[in-house]
Amino acid sequence: MHFSPPASSLRRSACIAPQLRTSAAHFSTSTTRQTRNQVFDRVRDPASLSTYLSLSAKSSTPLLTLFTAGYCPTCRHVLPLVKQLVSSGVGDDATTNGVNFAEVEFDAPDNMELGQRYMITSLPTLLGFDGRREEVVARLVDGRKLADKQFLEEWIWEQAKRGGGGGGGGSSGEQGLFGGLFGSWKSQ
Repeated sequence: MHFSPPASSLRRSACIAPQLRTSAAHFSTSTTRQTRNQVFDRVRDPASLSTYLSLSAKSSTPLLTLFTAGYCPTCRHVLPLVKQLVSSGVGDDATTNGVNFAEVEFDAPDNMELGQRYMITSLPTLLGFDGRREEVVARLVDGRKLADKQFLEEWIWEQAKRGGGGGGGGSSGEQGLFGGLFGSWKSQ
């Protein structure tokens, strides 16, 4: 005697049958190096900048801030370039702690105080904060230099190498004491 299950149970068992899943493991013989550079969220109030400065100081990592505004066409060109350079690891190697970066929205309602505090007189302005003392050690305001990828790479490396050893309000040849209000200052 031959037993055959009803057709309805065959259909049900086909639905219950275990599915075979395949997966592939990917591997590489070369190591991928993760950059220590960090790109923070936009600064829309002074408390955010204070937090980023504290985080950077705790890790002895310079903080780069780009002051921008929605009405600034040069800012829209420079911002993606700076972000891309920092994200790709410019300024990070075995001799540095890398750099951190944050865009500061100059036209945010609560950020006018920051513009006054850091003497922002033109946009975009790229500031380099010391990695230990939370003070401005470099300022870049020349739009042509800010749009020059090679110059920016060198500037970011200079800030990274400065690490926590900057100070004194100096800069990379752009402006000096008091944000350049009284011309360039050089020690004799």
